[in-house]
Amino acid sequence: MESMGHPEIFPLVLTTKTQEIFNCRVNEDFTGEQPYKLLKKEDIIEDLHNRAAVSDFYPVKKIVQEYPGSELLLVYDKDFKYGLNFYLIGTEEGKESYLNASEAPEEPEEHKEHVIEDIYVYKPPVSKPWVSLGSEKEIEEQSVKESTKQITYMISRKRSAFGAPIKFSDHNASSIKDAYIECTAYPDKNFTVKQLEKDVGMQVVPKVNDISTQTKWTYPKNASTQYYPREFSEEEKETLGQSKSLTDFLNNMSVSVEIALQQNEIMNAFIDDWKCLAEEEGTFGDKTDTHLKEYQSFTDLHNLTEKTITCVSWHPTINGLIAVSVAVRLTFEDRVHSSGKLLLQPSLILFWSFSDPIHPQLMLESPDDIFCFEFCPSDPNIIAGGCINGQIVLWDITAHADRIENIKTGVSRSKKATLKPMFLLEPESNKEAMYIRHCAVSSIENGHKKVITDIHWLSDTFEINRMGSVFENRSEICCQLVTCSADCTICFWDIRPQKILTPQPTEKKKEESIEIPYDIPSTFLHLDLSWKPLTKIRLSKGETSLEHCPTKISLSEEHLLYKSQEKVLVQGKATKVGEINPYQNLEAGLANPLKPIEDFSTKFFTGTEEGEVIYTDWKMERDPDTGRLMAKKPVNLYTVHDGAVHTIQRSPFYKDIILTIGGWNVAIWKEDVVIGPLLQSCCAPKRYTSGHWSLTRPGVFYVGREDGYIDIWDLLEKTHEPAQSQNICVTMITYIKPWTLSARQQFIAIADYYGTLHILEIPWTLSHPSTNEIASVNYYFEREVKHLEYVEQRKKIREQEKQEMDLETEKKKAKTYHKSKEQLEAELKMDYDNYLELEKTILINLGLIKVSEKDIL
Repeated sequence: MESMGHPEIFPLVLTTKTQEIFNCRVNEDFTGEQPYKLLKKEDIIEDLHNRAAVSDFYPVKKIVQEYPGSELLLVYDKDFKYGLNFYLIGTEEGKESYLNASEAPEEPEEHKEHVIEDIYVYKPPVSKPWVSLGSEKEIEEQSVKESTKQITYMISRKRSAFGAPIKFSDHNASSIKDAYIECTAYPDKNFTVKQLEKDVGMQVVPKVNDISTQTKWTYPKNASTQYYPREFSEEEKETLGQSKSLTDFLNNMSVSVEIALQQNEIMNAFIDDWKCLAEEEGTFGDKTDTHLKEYQSFTDLHNLTEKTITCVSWHPTINGLIAVSVAVRLTFEDRVHSSGKLLLQPSLILFWSFSDPIHPQLMLESPDDIFCFEFCPSDPNIIAGGCINGQIVLWDITAHADRIENIKTGVSRSKKATLKPMFLLEPESNKEAMYIRHCAVSSIENGHKKVITDIHWLSDTFEINRMGSVFENRSEICCQLVTCSADCTICFWDIRPQKILTPQPTEKKKEESIEIPYDIPSTFLHLDLSWKPLTKIRLSKGETSLEHCPTKISLSEEHLLYKSQEKVLVQGKATKVGEINPYQNLEAGLANPLKPIEDFSTKFFTGTEEGEVIYTDWKMERDPDTGRLMAKKPVNLYTVHDGAVHTIQRSPFYKDIILTIGGWNVAIWKEDVVIGPLLQSCCAPKRYTSGHWSLTRPGVFYVGREDGYIDIWDLLEKTHEPAQSQNICVTMITYIKPWTLSARQQFIAIADYYGTLHILEIPWTLSHPSTNEIASVNYYFEREVKHLEYVEQRKKIREQEKQEMDLETEKKKAKTYHKSKEQLEAELKMDYDNYLELEKTILINLGLIKVSEKDIL
């Protein structure tokens, strides 16, 4: 604006959201009569603090902070005189001049035209000679001139050689003299460039220290005061003690004082009854704050391909960091037709941070679309994922841990790292996303043949062998995984080498060494393209050759997976100090002997594509006929859901309570109860697509639907239907993952089919349990177990009664068949005599016949 003569004017573009925040909407707050508005400096600084680089005032952040006044003038540029729709005046003088000019009365148009006609006289331009003021010297200094002489090369050839055919052949460079010349690089002193001038820009930021004090000035004055008690004299005490009024007062008030003392002993008179009542109402069904509030949303704007979110996982130790896997929205037939194009598109896992909702912090590359992944509980820098082609992928992001930790702390590395949320960081240093290649992938021939639908790390307290037997973990870290796939198999994997690696001679290493790219860590190099499952389980359907197709699994030791954040931080600090990372030396514990674990439950739950819930065992047994290892028959099989089971999860409060969601209904199971589910909902209006338990309330869980709604179930309020339903998006919800940030704030991540990740804040009523909620929900489950047992007993009793009735009817038929003819005639005659007596009695009562004396006698 300096070139236009207005250095105090700064053009801006204000979006509709910003216009609503500052009440400066076009055609409503701004009119032709008053196209300006005064904005408070404090409101603009607060908006910059909340929205950071997303704020529309970010280009003039420095101008706003250095503005001396308390109000800035914002003017609506209707005709785009300065290029944008608004402009801000950054000086007090400019503001006063604009306001004074707008308030000054305008002269009549007739008077203006008269003045212009009298004053203005057109004068044609007259050519004048050019006068040099020294500008040609500056042009010569800034112009580029050749400082060195040009070198000319002339290449000649005989005239007879032009157009002749050329034949190339291979020759040994060492056998022919002067056939091989090595041109090595060397510094040439004649062409050294000396730095004559260097432009350096610096910005000085003053250190600000806010100090406040309050001094009460009083004049110094010496003063002293002494109080003496007022007492009765001995004579007055005697007369007062013998007075009748004091005696009557004590006799009258003694009863009231005794009653008050008794009441104080029985109950607390200072308790606030209204406060306790309000707490109970807020805990059980207070409608003031029960809806999920949208906090933030993430969408990959740089990838134009239509993709959906398949899996979501919060970082175990860094608050405000979440990872999502995306896949192309194509059917199987479309994926086959466009397989060539899909190879050119990267398959990624995106790391989003609350500090930058536009740019992903990390991008993990994989050979194909990822449908499930999970952080390693022992080391969050190790990530395992399952692809659509049946391969398992491993990543190691240890080399990039400082990048995401800087996002977490927002301070230098010299200071102590904390896990406090830093959501309002400046995102300038993290705008460039970093692509990270995978460390290893499993073998295609020996792994799964179809998409991997679920993956879990086994706990660091145990490990299994090929037979499925359980032993103590020799490595003391999570080193085994379990996966299930649509190829009707469940596989257990071990990331450690199957054989202890023996040191090889250096000569052989040099010959057999393969060049590894510098950006790929060698943590799992021994597994790349050769990783085979430790054991494979197939769930057969009884005596037929058909097999169940598992979609989700739930182990009995899920509550042992995640360690505390302090233990993970201690491991990270030890690694940074210089100790060896246990995942860099996986074969260290293989030499230790295996110690079996007694009384370990090897049973687990799994859901299938047909809606079945299976309770089975992962231990293998040998077929007596063939001698091959085969899986045991399922312990129990229930057909409850009318669609594929996509959620099977254990409660974080009860180890034996399992939630299963599939098709159009929900079911809750107890592991030791084989009769059936404790709770089975009726059919929902729309198909369920995802679900998850609440992390803080044992009776609450969330269920996502295909129409974009989320059903919130509260077992303390309703057990036959959801407590409430809320619309989140316009398309299908694909994944739900809650997370506890602190004791006062919780979030839930909800992913939809269009690739948008919604972060919502959980209200107080859905995140804070009541005083005895755990015991109340446990009592509800126990009552449902007793109800199932009672129903089962009644079924047995009814079956016995039915059997007894059938036996009696058969006996009666047998008796009637064996009766003689005389017995049948006697029975018929007796029935006829009884009928005649009944008929005579009725006629006598009606008075139709008279009773004779003989009949009376």
